[in-house]
Amino acid sequence: MKKIEVERIAQSIERICGQIACVYDPDILTAICKGKEKEISPRSIAAMDTLVQNAQIAVEERIPICQDTGLAIVYLKIGQEVVLTGGSLYEAVNRGVRNGYLGHYLRASSVDDPIYERKNTKDNTPAIIYTDIVDGDTVEVSVMAKGFGSENKSALKMLTPADGEHGVIDFVCDTVAKAGPNACPPFVIGVGVGGTFDSCAVMAKKALLRPVSVSNADERYADLENRLLDKINAMHIGPMGFHGNTTALKVQVEYAPTHIAGLPVAVNMCCHVCRHGSEVIE
Repeated sequence: MKKIEVERIAQSIERICGQIACVYDPDILTAICKGKEKEISPRSIAAMDTLVQNAQIAVEERIPICQDTGLAIVYLKIGQEVVLTGGSLYEAVNRGVRNGYLGHYLRASSVDDPIYERKNTKDNTPAIIYTDIVDGDTVEVSVMAKGFGSENKSALKMLTPADGEHGVIDFVCDTVAKAGPNACPPFVIGVGVGGTFDSCAVMAKKALLRPVSVSNADERYADLENRLLDKINAMHIGPMGFHGNTTALKVQVEYAPTHIAGLPVAVNMCCHVCRHGSEVIE
């Protein structure tokens, strides 16, 4: 058994929060540059240029890429050979988020009650936390900062098996069409298929953690990702809604077994920044 102090997890989360707020994932920046090459109209070219310039300024001046620095979603893969010591794991996670947001002067966007008082918690806690127990003796920490310009345009639908692939494609494309320019294209789109009402939504969000240069390992789902991307880009919503050729940078599909009577589908819309980062604690 290996002992890992929960404070190391807090420190990891603090670092990742500061990094993803100001620095694009290299895969995303590469995809934006490739997307720019496909643009024809002056407005869509200018939009892509602005995204690249914004990324450069954020890195050079160490300021957030976007004013909406998002809610913090933390994924923990904890090896079953690990013993966590030094206090509460969830308190450590929220301490890491708190220190990351306050220490890097990031906007706090969390409210304590969704309907009534809606008081800002002032430090972006509590985080949304998912924990998986896996083989091994390490802890993998992944943090996603999800802004709600895109989150608000996400959707879930309980299809029937008879809807099949066509139903999935139609629902994903309809969700993107309804999002339009309001979710800050070009998008990265996470899609969860299968499981249950709740688990397919978790899958859709987790899909956004996968590098955009990596397709689903199953050739059928990789092909589905490519066909969805082609259909979505054919909508010509374009970068920042300027009717160009790059509405999405990538569609990421994840799937899971489901009930014989069901076909749940969730679409998690994400803006072009798609802020996420990971560290492995050994």
